[in-house]
Formats: sequence, C-alpha cells, structure tokens
Amino acid sequence: MTQPLEHEKQYQAFHAIKQEKKLRNREAAQALGISEGEAIANAIGREAIRLRGPFNELIADVPKLGRVMALTRNEGTVHEKIGTYANVSYDHVGLVVGPDIDLRLFYSQWKHGYAVTEESPKGTQRSLQFYDASGIAVHKIHLKEFSDVDGWNWLVEAYQHTDQAPGQTVTPPNAPHKAKPDSEIDQKGFADAWLAMKDTHDFFMLLRKFGVTRTQGLRLAPEGHAWRVSNDAVKQVLETAAADNTSIMCFVGNHGNIQIHTGPIKNVKEMGSWINVLDENFNLHLRMDLIADSWVVRKPTDDGIVTSLELFDADGEIMAQFFGERKPGKLELDAWRNIIQQLPALA
Repeated sequence: MTQPLEHEKQYQAFHAIKQEKKLRNREAAQALGISEGEAIANAIGREAIRLRGPFNELIADVPKLGRVMALTRNEGTVHEKIGTYANVSYDHVGLVVGPDIDLRLFYSQWKHGYAVTEESPKGTQRSLQFYDASGIAVHKIHLKEFSDVDGWNWLVEAYQHTDQAPGQTVTPPNAPHKAKPDSEIDQKGFADAWLAMKDTHDFFMLLRKFGVTRTQGLRLAPEGHAWRVSNDAVKQVLETAAADNTSIMCFVGNHGNIQIHTGPIKNVKEMGSWINVLDENFNLHLRMDLIADSWVVRKPTDDGIVTSLELFDADGEIMAQFFGERKPGKLELDAWRNIIQQLPALA
C-alpha cells in the first residue's frame, strides 16, 4: 500500500485532472497511471467508505435501495439498466433475476467494495462500487432520484469495514490468455462436441474441455456455425431491431459480472466512435473503433439453433453479445434470424 502522503498527492491530482479535462473517474485514473479502484480508495475518509464482504450478502440487501441503476462495463462497452434487484441468490454463481436487472455475478473476482458519495451539478450522487484485485471495476450500483436513501444509509452502516485507512493495494492484471496452436487442438472432437450441444451455456465448458480460446473456437467451428461479418454489423443490427421492434438480448460483462438486457430497443444513436442505445431504462454505449472482430455464431440447443452476434476486441476479449429474445422451450425469433441473415459474411 502506498504511503499516506502518496495517497494525498494522488487524490489531489485525480480531482484536478477530472475538473480540468472534464473526465470520468476511470479516465482520470488512467491519465494518472493508476487504477480506478486505487483512485476511489484514496478518497476514503472523504467521498468513499470501504465496505466489507461477503459481497454476496451485501448484494442480497440491495433490494432495500428500491429502483437503482446497475452498471457493468468492460474496456469498450458500458451496459446500464434501471430497475430493482430482485430474486437475489447465490450458489457457485450469484444471480439477480428480475424483470429489469438481470445479472450473473462471479464473486471470486470481487475483492474491494466502496460506498461513494460525490457532489455534482446534478446534486448528491451515491453509488456502490466493486473492484477486482487489480482495481478494475466489476460492477457499480448508482442511486437515482427515486431510490431509497434510508435504505442506502442502513446498508452502508451495516457493511462498513473496520479498516477506513485511505489507499488500497492492487496487483497487476493478468496477461491475455494465449491460444494454443490449432495443430494441438482436437479439431474433429471439438466440432463434434459443438454439434452435440444441448444448451448455449455448454459453450464455455466446451472451450475449456478442448483448451480453446473463444475466437479460436469460432475459427474452428463446424461449417456453417460461425462466420465473420463487418465490424459495422452491430450498428446495422441495433438500428434494424429498433426499426422492426424486434425484442433482443444484450449481454455485456467482464470476469466479475455479466449484465443482460432483454426487450425491445428504440433510440439508437451513433456519436463519433460510439454506438448507443439511449432508452428510458436501458443505455448501451459501445466503442465501434475497439471492435477487432465480429462473428455470427450458431449454437445447437434442445430448442433448435440459437444465433448470436458476438464482438471482440484486439485481445480476443468479448465486448458484447446480442441474441433475439428467447425463453427455454421456445424457438428463436424469426425476426431476429432475419436481421442476422441481412449481414453479409466476410471472405
């Protein structure tokens, strides 16, 4: 952990660069060469309060906050949903399965938590922020004007850590996983296992079993089950779904959480390098200039073929996945298949 004087220097520099360049917390921390988690921890005793775990127990009490905004992001995509945390449970994976907020929480990656109160031109902003061991945000919960502040006060007091010293030790992030040469992969076995899938959730275990990275797996897919499309495909898909009122599913995540939107979208806006969905209870912000590869993927299930558009960055990390809305026991929407069929395949 850095020394108190260093915390103070970083705290002052962080707020100075935020104000001067009108940066968000993540961007200001990057400009200083520290993680966002470190920047927030430097504010303990001021804007931030360190929270204790177990964080699955804390999340089980988040329904006390009423309607809030859930935010999950990765390097190139931000997913925001307004709603109530409902049907919260925890087994080997945490679940929040409400009509609006739908999460898959991997708590083993949740190492640090903070309650943050900041003053802004819009008034007092309150949030719960959770970070991994490297100080990278895995999930945030923002109170809105309609949220329950009494519930917030209770939760912060109940989960306040005994250690309220500023600063936080972080570890360097893991290097991106390197793919094995294709020649070392049982390609026939992999393709056969792909065709035998019964559920889209089997795909992760399929990759692990054969020691295949995700983009490598798409390259080695059985014929007709994965192909590359233009990196502009996401713009076309979102605009067409909005125009046709086709209900979609949008998955955005990181190694600590996956956040899902299900339903129609309406207001799709391109702003510079960003493609955005700006609806009342769902916002998506995706940097198209960070998309390195876009794939259409077809996975067999007990309910027939399920088709997705999957976007990857230069490190092979998944930025976002899009599906047609579907429920177990139901076939994929014809309207969604029609949208995907309009995307020309790349050679």
